[in-house]
Amino acid sequence: MEKFRTLHSTVMPLDRVNVDTDQIIPKQFLKRIERTGYGEFLFFDWRKNPDFELNNPHYQGAKILVAARNFGCGSSREHAAWALSDYGFRCVIAPTFADIFHSNAGKNGILLITLPDDQVQTLLDRAAQTRSSADHYQLTVSLEDNTIRDEQGFSTTFSIDPFLRDCLLEGLDDIGLTLRHADALDRFEKKHDAAFWVAPTTGGRSGESVNA
Repeated sequence: MEKFRTLHSTVMPLDRVNVDTDQIIPKQFLKRIERTGYGEFLFFDWRKNPDFELNNPHYQGAKILVAARNFGCGSSREHAAWALSDYGFRCVIAPTFADIFHSNAGKNGILLITLPDDQVQTLLDRAAQTRSSADHYQLTVSLEDNTIRDEQGFSTTFSIDPFLRDCLLEGLDDIGLTLRHADALDRFEKKHDAAFWVAPTTGGRSGESVNA
């Protein structure tokens, strides 16, 4: 998992409440067994509308998504986090998030930031005002000092679970966390095998030891 330290990026606004996981990645695209390849189907149904934000070249390359309340509600599919990450989003800012989506996102390297409604609305308005201009509204998000700022004077801090923060800073998903203890796990396995494993002998069924 890629480490998250400081991100400076164009912002894409999504001023919609209750964006659920089926809207993020519809069910017909959940047949893949890999974590990759979902980005092209992100917000698939909404992208049929030419005016949808993701279709606007002005927001191309945005890695920060700002949305309204209750983002990621609905089913528990981890594919929603995979789709956002595969498309290129590394940070989502909203007033509230669904709990399971919050967990899935963090384990896939996406920083979710909860801010008060008025601050989120400020970011949404500023990003929307630039959608047809030559300027791109950008934010700098630092996980090293828990701050967000723009070039127009907006600046705030955010809170995050310390354990999740450490995982994102170090780029550790569940597998990475486990591998940090690889030496201890190997020692345990060797000790366990020496104490409990009985090698099978010939004469019995496969995997069954035979006593003399």
